[in-house]
Amino acid sequence: MTELFYDLHVHSCLSPCGDENMTPANIAGMAALKGLELVALTDHNSCRNCPAFLAAARAQGIVGIPGMELTTSEEVHAVCLFPKLEQAMDFDLFVYEQLLKVKNRPEIFGKQQIYDKNDSVCGEEPCLLIHASRLSFEGLWEQVSSFGGVMFPAHIDKNSNSLIANLGFIPPDSSFQTAEIKDMKKLRDLKCENPYLERCRIICNSDAHYLEHISERLWSLPVEERSPEAAVDALRRGLAGL
Repeated sequence: MTELFYDLHVHSCLSPCGDENMTPANIAGMAALKGLELVALTDHNSCRNCPAFLAAARAQGIVGIPGMELTTSEEVHAVCLFPKLEQAMDFDLFVYEQLLKVKNRPEIFGKQQIYDKNDSVCGEEPCLLIHASRLSFEGLWEQVSSFGGVMFPAHIDKNSNSLIANLGFIPPDSSFQTAEIKDMKKLRDLKCENPYLERCRIICNSDAHYLEHISERLWSLPVEERSPEAAVDALRRGLAGL
């Protein structure tokens, strides 16, 4: 067992709300400067910058994980991570078919830039990515699992776009074993109000949209080995993996 310092929720400039300096190579470079060892790219409803990011992460000696921050039909944000790029890109195609095709207006929402492995712009997503998908939170664990990935609800302590804020509670028949929180000082009260969390591994990510907001070397994840597969497995098993 080894511990990897992580940030598993980072947006690139493919997300319209992401800063234009959040290129895949810049993200990997900043993560390396901060001493992180395990980083996931999780743009809104898309994995299309993951190929470039994984190449940049490898060059920096970082374990990169491909993923996305999915917006469910209830407008709950859920992080979906995959051990292999092919699985993430298959999921990307699946999710894209579940999105409302509304044209992005870059002057209002921001650009949605796709980068190649040379960290150069090679395209731009025309459809706005921040809309809710047609996918419900109910059954999302199983859907992500069918692609080989793991899902956990994002920033459950936020007042918007979170599982608790949007649904009002954690469904007792949920299957997720990991949950993300932004402010660890809120964890005790959250557990008192939501006993389901007692069974979960709790992680803290940056949800960075700017380079300077990427996590410092603060939080570590115990894994069996230094690999995306081991990290996804640890998140899938939650506290059972300890």
